[in-house]
Amino acid sequence: MLTNLMIVLPIFALILTGYIARKTDTLGPNATREVNRLVVKLALPALLFDIMANADPAEVWQPGFILAFSVGCGVIFAGTVWLRLRHGSHLADAAIDGLNAGYANTGFIGFPLVLAVVGPSGMAATLVASIITVCILFGIAIIIIEVALQSEASRGAIVGKTLISVAKNPLLVAPVLGAFFLVSGIPMPGPLDEFLKLLGGAATPCALIALGLFLAQNGARKPRAGVKVQFLLIALKLIGQPLLTWIVAVPLLGLPDEAARTAVLIAALPTGTGSFMLAEFYQREALLTGRVVLISTILSLVTLTALLAVWP
Repeated sequence: MLTNLMIVLPIFALILTGYIARKTDTLGPNATREVNRLVVKLALPALLFDIMANADPAEVWQPGFILAFSVGCGVIFAGTVWLRLRHGSHLADAAIDGLNAGYANTGFIGFPLVLAVVGPSGMAATLVASIITVCILFGIAIIIIEVALQSEASRGAIVGKTLISVAKNPLLVAPVLGAFFLVSGIPMPGPLDEFLKLLGGAATPCALIALGLFLAQNGARKPRAGVKVQFLLIALKLIGQPLLTWIVAVPLLGLPDEAARTAVLIAALPTGTGSFMLAEFYQREALLTGRVVLISTILSLVTLTALLAVWP
């Protein structure tokens, strides 16, 4: 547990920094919105572009791992969206809840944890999981949200406006442009690569600070969806996703032990900040999402430790 604590401690420190900054009025009431816009409009697109453009095709192509991890997060995401729609949620809120249950914190926790537990040989698989989570799953959620927020009566108008919104969304355009560099083999100019790393490196810390700012300003309110939904999403993330990933990876596909263990370990990570960024950016129920991110990160100290004890 000490290893896990050392890895997640900076996350809590950044959230606490945002919390204190708002409580002491170091940052004003508009800071949450503006910091989050910095992440969504600038830092995260740079990070997505950088991830895709610098991926090694030979390392990325791991079909067994891709299938196991994709089924785990994809089924949990789709099942959560379906379940929340059945209970009367708006489609945009259901998509964000799908991310709450299926979006693993691969960037901030995944890489250091896999490096500590599996070793350098697990880094390529962690990159693959990051691409699936941060680029593909995230992109699907954004498209669903954009469709859900269109109000035109005509189906053609809805499709047209959605396509325009998607084409203008830097969170979707950036990984597509990065994939062009990946597929074409065009080398990334050194200054551009350094610029993207500097800007993209601000994405996660700024998102965590924004979460702390938001909780300081809204923490006394109760989530509209209720505590039961909050803990259902956390249970799906910390227990449902790794269990489903294990079923696909081990009994069904029979993956090698290291690949299966890495897939399950990443699937067991707590909810990443991506769902909170979208909830705040699109002005949905960000309080529920913020609490899911925070509580799942705290509880993952127990669940990840238990997983590592059972499967050392």
